[in-house]
Amino acid sequence: MAYDLPMMKHQRSCGVLLHPISFYGPHGIGCLGAEAREILNRFRQAGVTLWQILPLGPTGYGDSPYSALSAFAGNELLIDVRTLPGADLSALDNRDTQRVDYGVVRQQKMSALMLCADTFIARAGTAERREFEAFCRRNAFWLDDYALYRVLCEVHNDTRPFMWPRPEARRQPQTIEKLTARHAAQIQRWKVLQFFFRRQWDALHAYANSLGMKIIGDIPIFCAQDSVDVWCNPALFNLDKNGMADKIAGVPPDAFSATGQLWGNPTYNWPEHEKDGFAWWKSRMTQTLSLVDIVRIDHFRGFEACWEVPQGAETAAAGHWVKGPGMKLFKALGRNLPVIAEDLGIITDEVRELLRQTGYPGMAVLQFAFWLRDGKLEQKNAYLPHMLDSNIVAYTGTHDNDTTRSWYDWQDEATKDMLRRYFQCPDSDIVWQMIRTLLMSRADYVIIPAQDIAGLGQEGRMNQPSTVGTSNWSWRLRRDDIRDWMFERLREMNSLYGRDGE
Repeated sequence: MAYDLPMMKHQRSCGVLLHPISFYGPHGIGCLGAEAREILNRFRQAGVTLWQILPLGPTGYGDSPYSALSAFAGNELLIDVRTLPGADLSALDNRDTQRVDYGVVRQQKMSALMLCADTFIARAGTAERREFEAFCRRNAFWLDDYALYRVLCEVHNDTRPFMWPRPEARRQPQTIEKLTARHAAQIQRWKVLQFFFRRQWDALHAYANSLGMKIIGDIPIFCAQDSVDVWCNPALFNLDKNGMADKIAGVPPDAFSATGQLWGNPTYNWPEHEKDGFAWWKSRMTQTLSLVDIVRIDHFRGFEACWEVPQGAETAAAGHWVKGPGMKLFKALGRNLPVIAEDLGIITDEVRELLRQTGYPGMAVLQFAFWLRDGKLEQKNAYLPHMLDSNIVAYTGTHDNDTTRSWYDWQDEATKDMLRRYFQCPDSDIVWQMIRTLLMSRADYVIIPAQDIAGLGQEGRMNQPSTVGTSNWSWRLRRDDIRDWMFERLREMNSLYGRDGE
């Protein structure tokens, strides 16, 4: 049975991809304070009406926002300490660092944040206390478990519940009740931090909207093994008797990797989700849409079929395709949702049909558009600017790509020659001409990473897929990276090509 969801209508728009951790400012990591407003204001003056971010959840091992400790909570490290009650900034690094050192930031900032939480608990006025209590009631469906989970992570110095004592790992009711009572004070502190995050994020969201900007958020398709979501909902995931992932998500071998990619996330037990009408996914989508205006769903093709690898396999080559819920899920989530589908990767006719049925716009990445066949440009590539449809979100690159400047520098001479001819420009202007060509295209939405607007090279790369322990997820925008002439050039292009929201 085929059921179509109505296609959303989009105004021609230009957006910037810039995660909050990358804002300039003190304390080693971007935050939701004054610098965020300054940056958004400057981009809006340049005709930008969309701000795309990465997932906002608290990060764990590897610091990837796509492997958060919670699918519902916010990242406490993004809180602006300076505006909190009882803030002590003396132990914080006030330098505007070029990279996030998560070890240093966690040690310094979490200590300061906990002191602020204690001050709030001890001194909050009646109105603030009522606001906090109302927040806790509204969010009890995830907040109670999350706060206890974070406390137990500290107690055991381990974010993996399957490594905890069995009664805790298996959430035996009497054990959970005793732990909740024993750690009540610490649980309260974590709830206060989530209250701080939500209050600051809502204020920044409202500010962006007041400028005429919409925020594009991000839902990773999978949850991390070491997350409160897997701990509290084991039946929804493919786990073994010890609570470890029995089947692991990944990517099959392809042109980029002879052995594929092992992501480590447990896959979903979709029949269990279907029993209650995908209630967990409905809650997740509702929560995300309370934080942002538009949602990008990561790895959309995984809802048609995902690459599933048995536990213990050395490489992803041992996996196979397993069917997902398809339109059953999207019909349950509701009609006409403001969703963007990340439809990159191995895309089959079945995935294309699923995308057609939802009506969601897919993605096109300009760096994937230029193939040479017998020395000539492959004209059948749907990502070429002159081939783009209107119901598409076009990017020069994403958080997983190299910066466009670095990408171009790495091309062979034949490809560079073709690119110079296609964009009619010398090497020095190639990035801006790629931006301009996308802005001219029929694509409704064009999103440009801030690094490309700044013309940064490899030093601006955000993530190198399939690597851990490098400089991933740590890039920060310096105050003078994007100079006045860059904002002015972008504003002129957005005005010329009808993307400035005017």
